[in-house]
Amino acid sequence: MRQSHRWLSIVLTAAIIFNGIAVAVKKYTNWMGLMAVLPLFLLLFTGLYLFFLPYVAKWRRGRT
Repeated sequence: MRQSHRWLSIVLTAAIIFNGIAVAVKKYTNWMGLMAVLPLFLLLFTGLYLFFLPYVAKWRRGRT
């Protein structure tokens, strides 16, 4: 999960750079903006999973 989160951050960075170039050249379209939103939502879910993972593990250890 951690590795996929890192790769998603690289994809998001590339999409943002691509969007910036498209805006500068005045060739921006709506699908280009959506291209950056998908990795952003995936990063949100993987980030939340990685954030809560230690808390869930600690909670499970305390129950047994």
